[in-house]
Amino acid sequence: MATLCLIGFGMFAALDWYAVGRRCKTVEYVAKPAALALLLLYAAAHPEASWALLAALMFSLLGDVYLMLPVDMFLFGLAAFLVGHIAYVVAIDADLTSRVLWVALIFLMSAPVAYRILRAVRPTSMRPAVALYMLAIVAMVASAVAAGNVVAIAGALLFYASDAMIAWDRFVQPFSLARLGIIVTYHLGQLGLVWGLT
Repeated sequence: MATLCLIGFGMFAALDWYAVGRRCKTVEYVAKPAALALLLLYAAAHPEASWALLAALMFSLLGDVYLMLPVDMFLFGLAAFLVGHIAYVVAIDADLTSRVLWVALIFLMSAPVAYRILRAVRPTSMRPAVALYMLAIVAMVASAVAAGNVVAIAGALLFYASDAMIAWDRFVQPFSLARLGIIVTYHLGQLGLVWGLT
């Protein structure tokens, strides 16, 4: 069962990449949530999966749905993924002191890009929500690094890259192949986190 779910995730993720590249919304509406739903089922079938990991995937699935709808539900998607990142922080077993040190280091390293993005956020009333989200994903990456889980670290960094591309493309400057880069790094990031945590 678990193996079939993992294979299904790979197939629907690849189909979603194709749909995004070809701008085929109809296929994307099916493939995008199906991919994460199957990854969630894979994790649920694993005896070592924590409730926090399953919650992270459920809120990520909800965020996927919000962000792919034809109406602008960016804030709803942001909120769903914010909860998802917090759940990932809980799911990762790491020392608190190490987490705090890595949060500080990663925050300092990413500060110039984060500042550039925040300056470009419109409307300005959205800036606190975006800043909070940035802090949450930095905490998620820092937790993975603090845990020393190589696969989870790779997944967290790919997820971080996906979110950074979303923010840059939406608020700073749209760039070619942004949507494809975002979805590929997102799916690989989620897979890395799930694989590393199970």
